[in-house]
Amino acid sequence: MASSIEKQRFSIRGMHCASCSSRIEKVLSGTEGIRRVAVNLAAESMDLEWESSRLSLADIAGIVKGLGFELVLPEKEVRLALAIAGMTCASCSARIEKVVGGMAGVRSMQVNLASESATVVFDPEVVSQRQIREGIERLGFKAQVAGLSGNSDFERQQEEALARLSAMASRLYPAFIFAVLLLVLSMGEMVGLPLPAFLAPHQAPFTFAFVQFLLVLPIIWSGRNFYQLGFPALWRGAPNMDSLIAIGTGAAFVYSTWNLIEIGLGIDPMLRVMDLYFESAGVLIALVSLGKYLETRSKVRTSDAIRQLMALSPEEATLVVPGTDEPKKIPVTEIEQGDILLVKPGERIPVDGLVVKGRSSVDESMLTGESLPVSKDVGDSVVGATLNKNGLLQMRAEKVGQDTVLARIIAMVREAQGSKAPIANLADRISLYFVPTVIALAILAGLSWYFIGQAEFSFALRIFIAVLVIACPCAMGLATPTSIMVGTGRGAQLGVLVKSGEALEMAQKIDAVVFDKTGTLTHGRPELTDLQAISTEMDANQILSLVASAESGSEHPLAEALVNSAREKGLTLAEPADFEAVPGRGIRATVRGQQVMLGNHEFMLEHKVAGLGVAVEQIAHGYAGAGKTALYCAADGKLLALLAIADRLKPEVPAIINALQRMGIKIFMLTGDNENTARAIASQAGISEVFAQVLPDQKVERIAALQAEGFRVAMVGDGINDAPALTKADVGIAMGTGIDVAIESGDIVLMKGHLSGLLAALSLSRATMRNIKQNLFWAFIYNIIGIPVAAGVLHLFGGPTLNPMIAGGAMAMSSVSVVSNALRLRFFTPPGLNRV
Repeated sequence: MASSIEKQRFSIRGMHCASCSSRIEKVLSGTEGIRRVAVNLAAESMDLEWESSRLSLADIAGIVKGLGFELVLPEKEVRLALAIAGMTCASCSARIEKVVGGMAGVRSMQVNLASESATVVFDPEVVSQRQIREGIERLGFKAQVAGLSGNSDFERQQEEALARLSAMASRLYPAFIFAVLLLVLSMGEMVGLPLPAFLAPHQAPFTFAFVQFLLVLPIIWSGRNFYQLGFPALWRGAPNMDSLIAIGTGAAFVYSTWNLIEIGLGIDPMLRVMDLYFESAGVLIALVSLGKYLETRSKVRTSDAIRQLMALSPEEATLVVPGTDEPKKIPVTEIEQGDILLVKPGERIPVDGLVVKGRSSVDESMLTGESLPVSKDVGDSVVGATLNKNGLLQMRAEKVGQDTVLARIIAMVREAQGSKAPIANLADRISLYFVPTVIALAILAGLSWYFIGQAEFSFALRIFIAVLVIACPCAMGLATPTSIMVGTGRGAQLGVLVKSGEALEMAQKIDAVVFDKTGTLTHGRPELTDLQAISTEMDANQILSLVASAESGSEHPLAEALVNSAREKGLTLAEPADFEAVPGRGIRATVRGQQVMLGNHEFMLEHKVAGLGVAVEQIAHGYAGAGKTALYCAADGKLLALLAIADRLKPEVPAIINALQRMGIKIFMLTGDNENTARAIASQAGISEVFAQVLPDQKVERIAALQAEGFRVAMVGDGINDAPALTKADVGIAMGTGIDVAIESGDIVLMKGHLSGLLAALSLSRATMRNIKQNLFWAFIYNIIGIPVAAGVLHLFGGPTLNPMIAGGAMAMSSVSVVSNALRLRFFTPPGLNRV
């Protein structure tokens, strides 16, 4: 039987550094039944592909738990918090619990009379939020959604991160207060701060040491997580950053406590009192805790883009209830497919749907980037989170919940933020062995100074601690994912959706861009550009009315261009009679009693139309040379006019092409048009390399040929018929004008349908990769320089040693500096975008 392959993203709790994430990856990737695993430290997530027939989720969760971490399994139940009004006594709450708790799909129902609230756990596949609320309201009470947890991974992660941040802050304050007191007590006399006699080390050595011991205890208690996580990880043979802090500060504390005991026993107290390291342990824990707090706070800000996107969606909608005149306010989360919703001027459209009543203009700038509102009438589609400007609309919900365009965009951004770029592989491999190597180096350095360098034990201990606490695997682990999280989030704000870290990295290597013509370089719809009257019997408007009337029964794109042009001018059209389309030639029809013909030159020759000549042919050749399709119009056997139809080049294209060429990128155009038309359009755009008369199934071959020549190719298409070519290219870039298709096509989606997004995408990729390289450089150079200095290399040549407290502070700040550098990408602006 064939194995069932499943793919899913999970949250991982308990990771503290790159050693943690690398360890999980290594163990799981070596587990039979697991196809692929990628752990993201910054996003605290894991992408997993496994054979469910050989390995269950419970098995995988067990393996992760055995490594000391928690795999957060997806919840099948939803926990709903409700605010209930109208309860007066315990019988009210009991009745609600009994009735709602007995509904199919409701797992549990708890009502709190004092707080007038309730918590419902239910299966959303069996019963809906609305049904639960309506069940309570039928009992005579009013229920409103107070909050929802468990329904959104992102919201849950954010709530957990904020709760973790609050807990860290509450532990940080006392730790720093006691650390400052400890520092003043232990080192005050060295900087000219005299101590009272009962605390002075030379007059009261035991009191001096014992008070330090008492001051360090609350600091160690506030930083107990380092020991609770670090030592178990060490026993499992997978030490992490917490292990380094636990060993270093633990050694300082144990050594100092032993000296305290000897002082109490009267064993050489004056010598022992100068050999205490309580302040090192306490200040180290306080500084590292501060670094972790700042790092966590910065990491929370990496998801600002997703929060801003989520904020676009309104919290409530107005439901039109059949059979009543009063609309009803409901949470957006309760909207069901088919619901009729009322959207007032100034309100955001709650979900995707169709207008069933009313007329208005809608600001779709959040989706398309177009500042001008779009007119909406009955039958037109509307997208959730766009803004209704000035009319009252009734709409039918078509796509709700996770199926809306906004939800899919948010999901795509989250998917990209959790993905990895290949550049991270080196840091991941090093991180896996980094901590064990540092522990070995710390032991080697300490023993070398003690036995070979004949140094005192306290000096060797200080070297051992300094090496442990200056090493920072976190900086290496955060260097890549934080930049990708911020970069992809910033891209979403600019209308550029990057689907993966791999695509983001590859985009900066692109040296050739292939453009599909129709819908990408051009508007994708033919338009009437010229009308040259040959006969004096009719003016231009009369001729256009005649040919548009003749073509009004045709579905050909050229016919549509003529009809649209006539309607834009307000011309009256007549119903054609005896309409006949001649494939490859043109059409014949009777309009207002005249025999009208419209088609190519051969069609006119076949019917011996009068008025053809050299002058007419020159005009036709001029149109063809400009990339336009020439149409001959005749009535009753006489030539009336020459018309030119073309798919116009987008106005921004020449500037975009010029900007790409300045970036050193070679440009190609791909089209099914004939050579002359293709060359004409390419010339207007500033493109010299053209592949013309290419059938859709041949586009892939052209992309492959360029790759064979050594080019790293980006294909830019509309995402409709270019999917194979987009997939074949090193980076497929889909125009977002056909949003449903575009979201599924390509590696990068340009949401605004404007080619300036291409410049933004390539520039963002280069900026993000530059940011990652800066992070990796500082992460590696910090450890490469810091560890030897901490080991006492400078001291060998008469230089200073590194105080463990300074080492701890530097280690804490290294991670903060990496995350802070990544956060600079939030302010990225594509160069030259305003000039395009």
